[in-house]
Parts: sequence; C-alpha cells; structure tokens
Amino acid sequence: MSLQALLNEYNCPEGIWDEMCDAGKIRKHYDKVVTTFGTLDVPALQQKDVLAGELFMNQGITFTVYSDNKGIERIFPFDIIPRIITGKEWDVVEKGIQQRLKALNLFLKDIYSGQQILKDGIIPAALISSCPHYLREVHGIQVPNDIYVHISGIDLIRGDDGKFYILEDNLRTPSGVSYMLENREVTKRIFPDMFAANNVRVIHNYPLILYQILLQLAATQISNPTVVLLTPGMYNSAYYEHTYLARQMGISLVEGRDLVIDDHKVYMKTTNGLQQVHVIYRRIDDEYLDPLVFNPKSVLGVPGLMSAYRKGNVAIVNAIGNGVADDKAVYAYVPAMIRYYLNEEPILQNVPTYELSDPEAKEHVFKNIRKMVVKRTNQSGGYGMVMGNTISEEDWEKAKAEIEKDPRSFIAQPIVQLSTVPCFINGKFAPRHVDFRPYALCGPEGVRIVPGGLTRVALKEGSLVVNSSQGGGSKDTWVVDL
Repeated sequence: MSLQALLNEYNCPEGIWDEMCDAGKIRKHYDKVVTTFGTLDVPALQQKDVLAGELFMNQGITFTVYSDNKGIERIFPFDIIPRIITGKEWDVVEKGIQQRLKALNLFLKDIYSGQQILKDGIIPAALISSCPHYLREVHGIQVPNDIYVHISGIDLIRGDDGKFYILEDNLRTPSGVSYMLENREVTKRIFPDMFAANNVRVIHNYPLILYQILLQLAATQISNPTVVLLTPGMYNSAYYEHTYLARQMGISLVEGRDLVIDDHKVYMKTTNGLQQVHVIYRRIDDEYLDPLVFNPKSVLGVPGLMSAYRKGNVAIVNAIGNGVADDKAVYAYVPAMIRYYLNEEPILQNVPTYELSDPEAKEHVFKNIRKMVVKRTNQSGGYGMVMGNTISEEDWEKAKAEIEKDPRSFIAQPIVQLSTVPCFINGKFAPRHVDFRPYALCGPEGVRIVPGGLTRVALKEGSLVVNSSQGGGSKDTWVVDL
C-alpha cells in the first residue's frame, strides 16, 4: 500500500483538533515529513518500526506498568511518526511556562515564610493546611537563589480550538525526560534524511543545562562541588532514567545507603574514603528522604539529611515541600498566583477545575458526571481517575461514596477531547490522542526550556489516558521553524 493510500484512509475524528490534518488537508508544517514518508512503502515503514523497537530494547529503555499482571517491566512503546509543533506555537508555550514557574517559585517562597498570599485571601488557608504535601518541617529554610522548582514537567493539552492549556504541574520529581532524549536519537537513526529536510530545533543539550544549574546551586566558596543523583534503586519504575541522566551528566548515581551525615554535612562513601556532597538531585519523594523527620520506616533516604539541608550545607533538587504547589486543588489557583505575584494575565490558561470540597461545585459535577473526569488531588500517573463517560453506574456509586468521605482529596474537570496525531499501528495510519510535557529548568539565570518535550500517546483507540505507567506510549516531538 502506498503512502497516499494510507493518508486517504486516515480519518480525523470530527470536532477534535488533529495535529497533521485540517479539513482533510495536510497542515503546512507536516508537508516535508509527509513528502519523506512518500518515498517509502508500508513494508519499509514496518521495517523502521521494528528497528525502533530493537533500538529501545538494546538500550534497555523500560518503564513499569503496574496495572499489568503479566509482568511489570515493559519496553517503552514508541511511535515512529514525529509530532510537529511550529516555532510560533512553541514560543507561546515557552513564555507561558516561564511565567507560570516564576509565579510558582514565588508562591513556594511565600508559603514557607510569610504566607502573605493566605493573609490577603487569594488562596484559602484551609486548602494549604489540609494539603498532605505542605511540610511544616521546611518552613523558614532558605534555599539557594530562592529557587524551589529547579526541574519541572508541565503537562499541556491542545483543545479543539487549537490552543494549548495547562493540565497539571509536576514539580516534585518529574520523570520522562530521558525518553524525550532517546526518542530523538531513535528518530535520527531510523529517519536520518528527515532532519536534513526539516529545520528542527535541538534538545540534546538538556543534560548539560541541568548539570550547569546543579553546579550553580552549591555554596559560592566551593570551587569544584560534588553533585550526585539520589535514586530509590533498581526497582523504581524510572530507574532507567536515573542511570541515563547520571551518565549523561557525569555524576555519581547513589542510593541512600551510599550517603552518611556527619556534623550536619553529607558525605558519599567512596573507595578513597568519605567525600563531601554539595548538591543532591533527588528522585526520592519527600516522605522517604529522612527517616528521622518523615517516614521512620523508610530505608531509601539518609538519616539526618534534613539537618544538613536546614543548615544550608547541601542543596536538594527539587526543594523539599514542593508538593504543595502541584496539588491538583492548588493548581486551580495558579492563574490567581500569576496575577498576585507578577501583576500579569496568564499566557496559558488552566483547564476549568471544580474543587469537590465546594458543595455547589460537587453538586454540579455529580449532575454532569458523564461530561467530567474526577481526579484525586495527590495522585499521579493517571491513577485514581474517574472517567465519567465510561464508568458504570455501580462503579460511580462507589466513587461517589469515596468522594463524600473526603471531598478535599478530589477535583473534577470537563473531559477535554485531546488533540490527535497520526500513529503507525498495524500497518496503517490511525489517529490517537496525545498530551505534551515540556521540561523546564530553573536556575539563577532564569527559566530555560529545551524546544520540545515528551508527547505521550494513548495507544488504545478512543482512550484519553496517555500515562506511560498505564501502558501509554510516546513519540518524538519536533519544534520546527517554517
């Protein structure tokens, strides 16, 4: 079958923004890619699809799918057709994320010091005090350069109007950036000529930018600071990413047992004795970092780490306590934060959000549940979601009972029909829903975002759940200048 036949069979769902097609016509920024594909037939595309899978397998690029009882480790699913965003669209996304992170950093500084935003009534104090990720233990701790969010993955979706909207903020230990980088390398291998024909902005310098920021967080009097990446270990779902980033940055990958605290300083055990650690890029959640302060049963963290952190003898990335800013109920107030701290209107809008602790909002959601998605405020990975358009009456009654018990732990949003992109599935082009996670890095010199991100794909037909931990896949994301 020819490419033209594949395109003729590609059906764009009505009322949904398709990234490649507009009213049956190829969008301008996809022209060159479609032309390149036109030189190939279906067997050639299938061969490249197989090659991509082999490259991922040889690299050991895996992710844990907890809902699969057949086995938890799975090769990361990858679709060979790139998702393309124009430079003009990207520039709006970049400015919007930079604005948002400036406000969120100011919010975290405020909420762990004077709490002026609460005193001025912009955010209800009860919302913060009831947040399980608001940590009183870090109140008053000074962090380097007043930066709390050094690494973030901001999830965006494109609505049926073609505009990007913020879906959620990931400000604790966001994952997936290694898949963004590996997707690009695999695409270069299987379609080397396409990069010559398209003006694609580069993303390969992400590890270097991150490493430079980590170095800048050490105390100024340190001429050669030691930076480590702290991992929970090989059984963590994103362990591949931990090893990948440590290797790319040339820093040590350590577990909690590799570090000790002495005189409120952190040291790494080495064959040459103890070596002081100045910056920790941690991939362990707050509650497991220090068993003397948080979860006493944790064997993943470092006893006494908080004492070194409080003294300013070690910088921790991201800052401890960031979870209060990516609570899904607090998310609804980020536009208000932007207006309050920056005196600006948000460049990127939120998806409308209903706090179910509000009786009127809860009543509205219950009456319109078939048009809603209900989410737990402190869950990630797509877990704890109720898709109102597919849930059975029996399961909805159970979910309602859970919500009634603890409405603060739930929010609801209208079901947004995520944009679709063409995917090569079973020898055909088929539309699948996607979201988009750019990765932003905040340092003393400002917010930097490599031009691209992780496009996550709901591989199941009609599904809106794109999370890798539930079997979703991804594709390379290009930012192109026309």
